[in-house]
Amino acid sequence: MEYYVRTEEDVKIYVHDVNPSGKKTILFIHGWPLSHRAYEYQFNKLPASGYRCIGMDTRGFGNSSKPYTGYTYNRIADDIRNVVNALKLNNFVLGGHSMGGAAAIRYMTRYKGYGVTKLALFGAAAPSLTMRPGFPYGQTKEAVTQIIEGTLKDRPQMLRDVAPLFFYKPIAQPQSDWFFQLGFEAAGWATAKCAMTFRDEALFNDLEMIRVPTLILHGIHDKVCYYPLAEVMHQMIANSTLVPFENSGHSLFYEEQDKFNNELMQFIGR
Repeated sequence: MEYYVRTEEDVKIYVHDVNPSGKKTILFIHGWPLSHRAYEYQFNKLPASGYRCIGMDTRGFGNSSKPYTGYTYNRIADDIRNVVNALKLNNFVLGGHSMGGAAAIRYMTRYKGYGVTKLALFGAAAPSLTMRPGFPYGQTKEAVTQIIEGTLKDRPQMLRDVAPLFFYKPIAQPQSDWFFQLGFEAAGWATAKCAMTFRDEALFNDLEMIRVPTLILHGIHDKVCYYPLAEVMHQMIANSTLVPFENSGHSLFYEEQDKFNNELMQFIGR
Protein backbone atom coordinates (compact mmCIF):
# COMPACT_ATOMS: atom_id res chain seq x y z
CA MET A 1 0.00 0.00 0.00
CA GLU A 2 1.15 3.53 -0.72
CA TYR A 3 0.31 6.72 1.13
CA TYR A 4 1.18 10.37 1.29
CA VAL A 5 1.33 11.77 4.80
CA ARG A 6 0.95 15.54 5.02
CA THR A 7 2.90 17.50 7.60
CA GLU A 8 1.70 20.66 9.34
CA GLU A 9 3.49 22.71 6.67
CA ASP A 10 1.79 20.70 3.90
CA VAL A 11 4.89 18.73 2.92
CA LYS A 12 3.89 15.33 1.52
CA ILE A 13 5.89 12.38 2.84
CA TYR A 14 5.68 9.28 0.68
CA VAL A 15 5.15 5.98 2.50
CA HIS A 16 5.28 2.44 1.09
CA ASP A 17 3.64 -0.09 3.41
CA VAL A 18 4.40 -3.71 2.52
CA ASN A 19 2.41 -6.49 4.20
CA PRO A 20 0.28 -4.29 6.51
CA SER A 21 -1.07 -7.41 8.24
CA GLY A 22 2.39 -8.51 9.38
CA LYS A 23 2.78 -9.39 13.05
CA LYS A 24 5.86 -7.23 13.66
CA THR A 25 6.32 -3.76 12.14
CA ILE A 26 9.59 -2.17 11.01
CA LEU A 27 9.74 1.47 9.90
CA PHE A 28 12.82 1.97 7.71
CA ILE A 29 14.49 5.38 7.32
CA HIS A 30 16.83 5.55 4.34
CA GLY A 31 20.19 7.26 4.15
CA TRP A 32 21.60 10.06 2.03
CA PRO A 33 21.19 10.44 -0.95
CA LEU A 34 18.84 7.50 -1.50
CA SER A 35 15.16 6.65 -0.95
CA HIS A 36 13.12 3.87 0.63
CA ARG A 37 13.89 1.76 -2.45
CA ALA A 38 17.40 1.21 -1.10
CA TYR A 39 15.79 -1.42 1.15
CA GLU A 40 14.56 -3.48 -1.81
CA TYR A 41 16.29 -6.62 -0.60
CA GLN A 42 14.75 -6.36 2.84
CA PHE A 43 11.29 -5.75 1.40
CA ASN A 44 11.79 -8.80 -0.82
CA LYS A 45 12.37 -11.16 2.10
CA LEU A 46 11.07 -9.87 5.42
CA PRO A 47 7.35 -9.66 4.49
CA ALA A 48 7.51 -13.29 3.34
CA SER A 49 8.58 -14.14 6.89
CA GLY A 50 5.59 -12.33 8.37
CA TYR A 51 6.96 -8.83 8.95
CA ARG A 52 5.33 -5.54 8.06
CA CYS A 53 7.89 -3.34 6.33
CA ILE A 54 7.25 0.38 6.01
CA GLY A 55 9.57 2.62 4.02
CA MET A 56 9.26 6.39 3.96
CA ASP A 57 11.04 8.81 1.67
CA THR A 58 12.39 11.65 3.77
CA ARG A 59 11.54 15.13 2.53
CA GLY A 60 13.51 16.11 -0.55
CA PHE A 61 14.11 12.50 -1.63
CA GLY A 62 12.34 9.81 -3.62
CA ASN A 63 8.63 10.47 -4.08
CA SER A 64 8.24 12.93 -1.21
CA SER A 65 7.78 16.68 -1.55
CA LYS A 66 10.94 18.67 -2.07
CA PRO A 67 10.65 21.90 -0.09
CA TYR A 68 13.61 24.24 0.03
CA THR A 69 13.91 24.05 3.82
CA GLY A 70 13.58 21.54 6.64
CA TYR A 71 16.63 19.28 6.36
CA THR A 72 17.81 19.27 9.96
CA TYR A 73 17.69 16.18 12.16
CA ASN A 74 14.91 17.79 14.18
CA ARG A 75 12.70 18.37 11.18
CA ILE A 76 13.26 14.88 9.78
CA ALA A 77 12.37 13.48 13.22
CA ASP A 78 9.19 15.57 13.07
CA ASP A 79 8.36 13.99 9.72
CA ILE A 80 8.89 10.53 11.19
CA ARG A 81 6.47 11.41 13.98
CA ASN A 82 3.89 12.51 11.41
CA VAL A 83 4.16 9.11 9.70
CA VAL A 84 3.90 7.31 13.05
CA ASN A 85 0.77 9.30 13.89
CA ALA A 86 -0.86 8.90 10.48
CA LEU A 87 -0.36 5.13 10.42
CA LYS A 88 -1.13 4.79 14.15
CA LEU A 89 2.07 2.86 14.70
CA ASN A 90 2.79 1.38 18.11
CA ASN A 91 5.16 -1.31 19.35
CA PHE A 92 7.26 -1.03 16.22
CA VAL A 93 10.95 -1.28 15.37
CA LEU A 94 12.59 1.87 14.03
CA GLY A 95 15.51 1.26 11.68
CA GLY A 96 17.76 3.78 9.95
CA HIS A 97 20.73 3.75 7.62
CA SER A 98 23.46 6.42 7.54
CA MET A 99 21.79 9.83 7.92
CA GLY A 100 18.53 7.93 8.40
CA GLY A 101 20.10 6.28 11.43
CA ALA A 102 21.01 9.67 12.83
CA ALA A 103 17.44 10.89 12.23
CA ALA A 104 16.10 7.78 13.98
CA ILE A 105 18.31 8.54 16.99
CA ARG A 106 17.00 12.11 17.08
CA TYR A 107 13.42 10.77 16.94
CA MET A 108 14.17 8.66 20.00
CA THR A 109 15.23 11.69 22.01
CA ARG A 110 12.97 14.38 20.55
CA TYR A 111 9.85 12.23 20.99
CA LYS A 112 11.05 9.97 23.80
CA GLY A 113 10.93 7.01 21.43
CA TYR A 114 7.16 7.28 21.02
CA GLY A 115 5.83 3.90 19.88
CA VAL A 116 9.27 2.34 19.44
CA THR A 117 10.10 -0.91 21.23
CA LYS A 118 13.47 -1.52 19.54
CA LEU A 119 15.95 0.56 17.53
CA ALA A 120 18.16 -0.71 14.69
CA LEU A 121 21.04 1.33 13.25
CA PHE A 122 22.73 0.44 9.95
CA GLY A 123 25.99 2.22 9.20
CA ALA A 124 24.56 5.15 11.12
CA ALA A 125 26.03 8.66 10.89
CA ALA A 126 26.34 8.99 14.65
CA PRO A 127 27.44 10.37 16.98
CA SER A 128 29.10 12.53 14.31
CA LEU A 129 29.94 11.83 10.69
CA THR A 130 32.73 14.40 10.84
CA MET A 131 35.73 14.77 13.11
CA ARG A 132 35.46 17.11 16.10
CA PRO A 133 37.67 18.08 19.04
CA GLY A 134 38.06 14.90 21.08
CA PHE A 135 36.42 12.81 18.33
CA PRO A 136 38.94 11.89 15.60
CA TYR A 137 36.96 9.08 13.98
CA GLY A 138 34.93 10.77 11.25
CA GLN A 139 35.35 12.41 7.87
CA THR A 140 36.99 15.79 7.68
CA LYS A 141 34.55 18.66 7.33
CA GLU A 142 36.50 19.72 4.24
CA ALA A 143 35.73 16.39 2.55
CA VAL A 144 32.00 16.81 3.13
CA THR A 145 32.16 20.41 1.97
CA GLN A 146 33.65 19.18 -1.32
CA ILE A 147 30.65 16.87 -1.72
CA ILE A 148 28.30 19.79 -1.09
CA GLU A 149 30.11 21.94 -3.63
CA GLY A 150 30.07 19.09 -6.13
CA THR A 151 26.34 18.63 -5.59
CA LEU A 152 25.64 22.26 -6.38
CA LYS A 153 28.01 22.38 -9.35
CA ASP A 154 27.64 18.95 -11.05
CA ARG A 155 25.36 16.58 -9.16
CA PRO A 156 25.50 13.72 -11.72
CA GLN A 157 29.28 13.66 -11.44
CA MET A 158 29.11 13.89 -7.65
CA LEU A 159 26.85 10.83 -7.52
CA ARG A 160 29.20 8.91 -9.82
CA ASP A 161 32.14 9.86 -7.63
CA VAL A 162 30.43 8.99 -4.34
CA ALA A 163 28.91 5.66 -5.40
CA PRO A 164 32.11 3.59 -5.01
CA LEU A 165 32.50 4.85 -1.43
CA PHE A 166 29.29 3.05 -0.48
CA PHE A 167 30.60 -0.39 -1.39
CA TYR A 168 33.44 -2.56 -0.09
CA LYS A 169 34.37 -4.19 -3.39
CA PRO A 170 34.61 -2.46 -6.79
CA ILE A 171 31.13 -2.06 -8.17
CA ALA A 172 29.82 -3.12 -11.54
CA GLN A 173 28.06 -0.69 -13.85
CA PRO A 174 24.56 -1.94 -12.90
CA GLN A 175 25.30 -1.19 -9.23
CA SER A 176 26.57 2.26 -10.10
CA ASP A 177 23.49 2.91 -12.23
CA TRP A 178 21.19 1.75 -9.41
CA PHE A 179 22.84 4.11 -6.93
CA PHE A 180 22.76 6.97 -9.44
CA GLN A 181 19.06 6.48 -10.17
CA LEU A 182 18.10 6.50 -6.50
CA GLY A 183 20.25 9.54 -5.79
CA PHE A 184 19.06 11.53 -8.77
CA GLU A 185 15.42 11.26 -7.65
CA ALA A 186 16.26 13.75 -4.92
CA ALA A 187 16.32 17.50 -5.25
CA GLY A 188 19.76 19.02 -5.56
CA TRP A 189 19.15 21.49 -2.73
CA ALA A 190 17.91 18.68 -0.45
CA THR A 191 21.02 16.65 -1.24
CA ALA A 192 23.28 19.58 -0.40
CA LYS A 193 21.41 20.72 2.72
CA CYS A 194 21.30 17.23 4.21
CA ALA A 195 25.05 17.00 3.68
CA MET A 196 25.39 20.28 5.56
CA THR A 197 23.40 18.72 8.40
CA PHE A 198 25.53 15.61 8.75
CA ARG A 199 28.64 17.76 8.41
CA ASP A 200 27.65 20.19 11.16
CA GLU A 201 25.27 18.44 13.58
CA ALA A 202 26.15 15.85 16.22
CA LEU A 203 24.25 13.42 18.48
CA PHE A 204 26.55 12.72 21.43
CA ASN A 205 23.94 13.71 24.00
CA ASP A 206 21.20 11.78 22.17
CA LEU A 207 22.98 8.43 22.41
CA GLU A 208 23.04 8.43 26.19
CA MET A 209 19.28 9.03 26.31
CA ILE A 210 18.28 5.90 24.37
CA ARG A 211 16.72 3.24 26.59
CA VAL A 212 15.26 0.64 24.22
CA PRO A 213 17.21 -2.43 23.02
CA THR A 214 19.36 -1.30 20.10
CA LEU A 215 20.99 -3.31 17.31
CA ILE A 216 24.00 -1.75 15.59
CA LEU A 217 24.93 -3.29 12.23
CA HIS A 218 28.03 -1.78 10.63
CA GLY A 219 30.42 -2.70 7.82
CA ILE A 220 34.02 -2.80 8.99
CA HIS A 221 35.10 -1.44 5.59
CA ASP A 222 32.66 1.50 5.70
CA LYS A 223 34.30 4.45 3.92
CA VAL A 224 31.47 6.88 4.69
CA CYS A 225 30.64 6.30 8.36
CA TYR A 226 33.81 4.69 9.63
CA TYR A 227 33.56 1.59 11.80
CA PRO A 228 34.84 3.34 14.96
CA LEU A 229 31.56 5.29 14.94
CA ALA A 230 29.77 2.00 15.58
CA GLU A 231 32.07 1.23 18.50
CA VAL A 232 31.37 4.62 20.05
CA MET A 233 27.61 4.15 19.58
CA HIS A 234 27.87 0.75 21.25
CA GLN A 235 29.72 2.26 24.19
CA MET A 236 27.27 5.12 24.62
CA ILE A 237 23.92 3.36 24.04
CA ALA A 238 22.90 1.24 27.00
CA ASN A 239 21.50 -2.20 26.11
CA SER A 240 23.01 -2.14 22.61
CA THR A 241 24.45 -4.98 20.53
CA LEU A 242 27.10 -4.40 17.85
CA VAL A 243 27.39 -6.82 14.93
CA PRO A 244 30.32 -6.18 12.56
CA PHE A 245 29.92 -7.00 8.86
CA GLU A 246 33.29 -8.25 7.67
CA ASN A 247 32.52 -8.15 3.94
CA SER A 248 30.65 -4.86 3.70
CA GLY A 249 31.17 -1.16 3.34
CA HIS A 250 28.42 1.42 3.82
CA SER A 251 25.80 -0.58 1.88
CA LEU A 252 25.74 -3.61 4.16
CA PHE A 253 22.02 -4.19 3.53
CA TYR A 254 22.96 -4.77 -0.11
CA GLU A 255 26.40 -6.37 0.12
CA GLU A 256 25.55 -8.93 2.83
CA GLN A 257 21.80 -9.21 2.36
CA ASP A 258 21.28 -12.59 3.98
CA LYS A 259 23.31 -11.79 7.07
CA PHE A 260 21.65 -8.39 7.37
CA ASN A 261 18.14 -9.80 7.10
CA ASN A 262 18.83 -12.67 9.47
CA GLU A 263 20.40 -10.44 12.11
CA LEU A 264 17.49 -8.03 11.89
CA MET A 265 14.84 -10.76 12.13
CA GLN A 266 16.63 -12.41 15.05
CA PHE A 267 16.74 -9.07 16.85
CA ILE A 268 13.08 -8.29 16.23
CA GLY A 269 11.76 -11.76 16.98
CA ARG A 270 8.64 -13.39 15.62
